[in-house]
Amino acid sequence: MKLANQTLKYLAVSVLVVIALWSTIFYLFMLEVIHDNIDEELENQKRLIIQELASEAIVSPDLEFGVNNYKVREISEQQAINMQNVYKDTMLYMQDDDDPEPELEPVRMLTTAFEHKGHYYELAIINSMIEESDLIKNLFYSVLILFVLLVVSIVSINKVVIERLWSPLYHFLDQLTKFRLGKSDDKPAMDTDIMEFKDLQFAVTTLIQHNEEIYEQQKQFIGNASHELQTPLAIMINKLEMVAETEGLQPEQANAIAEVLNTAERLVRLNKSLLLLTKIENRQFLNNEDLSLNTLVTHIVEELEDMAAFKNITIQVLQQLELNLQLDSSLANIMVSNLIRNALFHNIEGGEVTITITENALLVANTSVQGPLDVEQVFSRFYKSDASSKGTGLGLAIVQAICHLYGFEISYDYDNGRHIFKLNFHPA
Repeated sequence: MKLANQTLKYLAVSVLVVIALWSTIFYLFMLEVIHDNIDEELENQKRLIIQELASEAIVSPDLEFGVNNYKVREISEQQAINMQNVYKDTMLYMQDDDDPEPELEPVRMLTTAFEHKGHYYELAIINSMIEESDLIKNLFYSVLILFVLLVVSIVSINKVVIERLWSPLYHFLDQLTKFRLGKSDDKPAMDTDIMEFKDLQFAVTTLIQHNEEIYEQQKQFIGNASHELQTPLAIMINKLEMVAETEGLQPEQANAIAEVLNTAERLVRLNKSLLLLTKIENRQFLNNEDLSLNTLVTHIVEELEDMAAFKNITIQVLQQLELNLQLDSSLANIMVSNLIRNALFHNIEGGEVTITITENALLVANTSVQGPLDVEQVFSRFYKSDASSKGTGLGLAIVQAICHLYGFEISYDYDNGRHIFKLNFHPA
């Protein structure tokens, strides 16, 4: 989740809680005010009724609410002493002018006691709350609408403000994503007056400068290593070949020279592979272009036909769909070629190599007399399933480095006597 959205989420939740709490308190407060006003009116009615009844010689019990909205019943002295003024909301059957029959209506009731000429009475007075109920209902809806409007307006305003404040950072991050060491001339920058963003830009600029210096040093080292190692190795190989062609060499001498020559040639291949691996990890190959993997596989298979024929290996290409990719052509060639060469080198006489191209993947399977490889080590540098192998042990490591560079997935499996390597170009 974006930082602005995360900030907005916490802000929205906080505003929601605060305003909900405020709205509840406000609603309860207004409800209490309304009840206080009704209770004062009931208290006033109580005084008037008691004054009116005091002028009568005998208080006649009235057990139903009449026109004056009160009823009276006689009680004991002890009941009167224990009774206090009680206010409560209740429902009573009442009939208005427009009602065909009595209906339950909300009322506020005051229950109290009074003494008249040595007799004690319970007095219950009611006050209709129909208007107050409508007022409370309207108040509730008003508070609810106000609550929604406040939350929506506050969140909307903050969303606009936050997006405006954070837009320089998002633009800066977009520049960082597209920035490439050794390829991008302009460094990422922010046009902002926010101090924290300026500090971030300064830190990132300093880090980029430091990385550029290291990158240039690595490039220089790779170039020097390539030149300084390849030249003497080429001279050594050339002189060994000349010595091997000298007449009169003993068989032991010729064999020793041949072993040294093989070692020197292996050292040349190892040096080239290590330099290639370093260049891949330093992202020095990113000249991406549209490539057809089907065409590339067909071309590489044609190049390796002589090698396959020498070992009597059958290569079968199954093209289910056309697969197009965006990547560096030289890296694509190295990646696919290494997998197919690996399948040929580690195969059996008269074996098979099956290459399958699907919508999103490339599978290379080959027969082998060996059992399954070590899944944890198969893509490690210098890993060899056969210690006597003359390979560098870097072929699959280079394939994995290219996959990491482009976000592809590479996996290994062993099934029915076959090694299966799968390149997934669009991992889930």
